[in-house]
Amino acid sequence: MKFLNKLERKFGRYAIRNLSAYIIALYAAGYLIELFFPEILGWLTLEPYYILHGQVWRILTWLIIPPDSFGFFTIIMLFFYYSLGNTLEQTWGRFRYNVYILGGLLATLIGAFVLYGILYLVYGGPVSFGAMFSTYYVNMSIFLAFAVSYPDMQVLLYFLIPIKIKWMGILYGIFILYSFWQNDWVGRVVILVSLLNFIVYFLATRNVRRVSPKEMKRKQAFRREVHSAAKSGQPRHRCAVCGRTELDDDRLEFRYCSKCDGNYEYCQDHLFTHEHIHKQK
Repeated sequence: MKFLNKLERKFGRYAIRNLSAYIIALYAAGYLIELFFPEILGWLTLEPYYILHGQVWRILTWLIIPPDSFGFFTIIMLFFYYSLGNTLEQTWGRFRYNVYILGGLLATLIGAFVLYGILYLVYGGPVSFGAMFSTYYVNMSIFLAFAVSYPDMQVLLYFLIPIKIKWMGILYGIFILYSFWQNDWVGRVVILVSLLNFIVYFLATRNVRRVSPKEMKRKQAFRREVHSAAKSGQPRHRCAVCGRTELDDDRLEFRYCSKCDGNYEYCQDHLFTHEHIHKQK
């Protein structure tokens, strides 16, 4: 995580705001092509063989290939994933959400070329993947990350059945394991590389420190402060260095520093540059 913090200090300002909206826009373009020019889709898929032979646009155009056929529930699912993505962006911060999504896409792209190279050596000639490599499992990784981050949040399945996100996450996990079992080793590689971002995120967040008594006490104190501020009409966040709040600029992002003793909150400009506060013993 320290490495990610260093990257955020250097490149955080380049992170794409509202990345989920751009993803939905790409899918909208893909569905329009599927409806009106379906013959073009074959020229847009992620095919290492054709990329290596001059069709370099495929490096990017595979992103607009729709993960499913178009229908009423497709629209609902797109809005659902848009909502999940926006929530994750607000929770993690714009940069980390960018790293998660773009990391998944990059892993898929690299995995396609590595697998192509292996199959080329095994079979002694070029192979075609068709639409095997897509954003399908990368999209699924958004839901899985949300289920890990908000396991007890409740949603209405099919607008009727109340269910906690963690149970849907478990069902997704079972479906993925079943797909993994049913596929050949090529299909399994596709699933693994497409979900690599979630696998890394899941392993990185299995930190027992976050459920320690000290951490739980700090979270409870934070909730009390937020609730008190909301009732009094005061700002919820205030940087301990510059004193700015979300009322000064709604684009500001605030985080608590886990290395400081106490509940000290900082804006993105001072989160990594402030001097840590330690109580004298």
